[in-house]
Amino acid sequence: MLHVSPDSLGLLPSFAKIVCEPGWRWARREKPMANFDLFYVWSGEGEVEVNGTHYEVGHGSCFLFRPGDYTSATHHPQKPLVLSYIHFAVNEQIEQVPERYRVLSDTVDFEYMLSRYVRLFLVETYAAEEEARLVLKQLLIGLLRADNEAPIEKKVSNQLTEAIHEIANYIRQNPGIPHRVENLASRAQLSPRYFSMKFKELIGMSVQTYMIRTRIERAQHLLMHAGMNVTEVADALGYRDIFFFSRQFKQYTGRSPSEIR
Repeated sequence: MLHVSPDSLGLLPSFAKIVCEPGWRWARREKPMANFDLFYVWSGEGEVEVNGTHYEVGHGSCFLFRPGDYTSATHHPQKPLVLSYIHFAVNEQIEQVPERYRVLSDTVDFEYMLSRYVRLFLVETYAAEEEARLVLKQLLIGLLRADNEAPIEKKVSNQLTEAIHEIANYIRQNPGIPHRVENLASRAQLSPRYFSMKFKELIGMSVQTYMIRTRIERAQHLLMHAGMNVTEVADALGYRDIFFFSRQFKQYTGRSPSEIR
């Protein structure tokens, strides 16, 4: 969809950001999907089935369902899914289509664009559909970019890869915890030195850098979307010194927390 014109994107009325009710489930329909559906998980835990393949989903899980797909989904009532979905059609020939599923690691910009898309239609906004097509095209380009990036993983055992990725996911899910490398290594059943070496090899940055970046990304999200002030965000993410938080935030984003908010 890289070369698809924004004017060819047909915006369909079903789009939203919702918190699913405890008893929610997406039942599989008798007929397949007629159009595309961009489906993103903000938080919660659940399972999505696409054409017989099952995926455990959580924060950052992103699907692009295609015409002809059969889909269904459920979630954990105690950890309800928070979803965004955008239905759309493409009215010209498509050369490149993003993969059906991925877990996004850098979610700040993607989530901002999803929120922007929905907000365009909450009130009567001038040129809303024109901007929405541009935003949707940006979202699709982001997915194609992620699909075409060179993989970071090196040739190590699947068990070790899974262990490191589980730790990376654990850090991302709990950015406010002051993680110690020794404890993370123990969780992966590795020595701290070997864990640190393999983490950098597989994830592409040191454990400490990853922890800071994850915390700053979460801070960006809270400042932009949660209605929290700088002091509240710093406290929620375990910073005892708001000045240190502001300095570290600017070092990684180029802007101060107050500018983001």
